[in-house]
Amino acid sequence: MPRTTSLDEVVRAVAARDVVVLSGAGLSTESGIPDYRGAAGSLRRHTPMTYDEFTGSEAGRRRYWARSHLGWRTIARADPNTGHHAVAALRLAGFVSGVITQNVDGLHHAAGTSDAVELHGNLDRVVCLDCRRLTPREELDGRLRAANPDFTAEVARINPDGDADLADEDVRGFRVVGCADCAGVLKPDVVFFGENVPRPRVEECGRLVDEARSVLVLGSSLTVMSGLRFVRRAAGAGTPVLIVNQGETRGDRHASARVDLPLGRALTELCNILRVDLQL
Repeated sequence: MPRTTSLDEVVRAVAARDVVVLSGAGLSTESGIPDYRGAAGSLRRHTPMTYDEFTGSEAGRRRYWARSHLGWRTIARADPNTGHHAVAALRLAGFVSGVITQNVDGLHHAAGTSDAVELHGNLDRVVCLDCRRLTPREELDGRLRAANPDFTAEVARINPDGDADLADEDVRGFRVVGCADCAGVLKPDVVFFGENVPRPRVEECGRLVDEARSVLVLGSSLTVMSGLRFVRRAAGAGTPVLIVNQGETRGDRHASARVDLPLGRALTELCNILRVDLQL
């Protein structure tokens, strides 16, 4: 599918309503959160934590929590950008029937799309791997601050998973805390690389895609199968797939329209054409 800067096909699809949005890290870059891929993507210099390393290595958990303790604060301070607000406005106006996001930053919810399905979870929650208790990340942040009162480090950059780049010597002395109830291992309530998305969540997303008139992909390279599967599912059922993303995606061959534009600009223009009030 050749790329274009024309939104004509996207406008026609969204105007017909019953559109399901599938968003990726590219939607949050205008909020100051880097994406994984692309010219400046963090995967060029950052290896995300894997599920096996986190569960099987105390050193791995120390590395993760030390880096994430600093990185989460940047994610938590980020505000929704024009793209998030546009999706919320299109949802409110009845054009968008559902939102699936691969992002863990919570910005869709913050923009007003309270029913967005967070495919990979949310960094704002923490789960105990032993007793399964869910707690707010803010609560854990307070406990980690108390356990590491003198912990300071220079952060080179923040990654989309909230993992900050720190030198090894900054990580070694960090103290990790366990569950306040059972002292079990705490993990952010997000899907790590190598971990499966919970089946009920996958089924909910599948239902949204099956009931959609079209699927609109925003800011995702679709490199990870957890998102690509829904594009393949839609295309296999004859449901049009429209992709707005800067750079190639694994779903390009399934797309009926392939738009290469910055998302804030593209979604603002889309709202203007459809006379949707974009309240910022």
